[in-house]
Amino acid sequence: MRLALPLLSSLLLACSLPVFAEHDHAPGAAIAQPAQLTDGLVKKVDKAAGEIVIQHGRLDSIGMPAMTMAFGVADKAWLNKLKAGDNIRFAAEMKGGQAIVSRYEMHK
Repeated sequence: MRLALPLLSSLLLACSLPVFAEHDHAPGAAIAQPAQLTDGLVKKVDKAAGEIVIQHGRLDSIGMPAMTMAFGVADKAWLNKLKAGDNIRFAAEMKGGQAIVSRYEMHK
């Protein structure tokens, strides 16, 4: 009987490990959040360069103050959908040393 209790405890522990492994998040661990959307006005779409020029507010996600600048795009199809004068809300990220629009939505 003495041997049965440690054996039973070991089996119960072994069976419960996969349950604990599924929830292996450290308390307070940061989970990646998508970049915040910022208001912007499309000033130019340059299909040849694969970029758009946007007049935008502060971009905390990439540490940029409000300005007008060119951005690459995560999806080249967006170059056919956007046009100068469009009001958008967008998220920017740095990829390969270049600021890109990672997502956007039309804004009124």
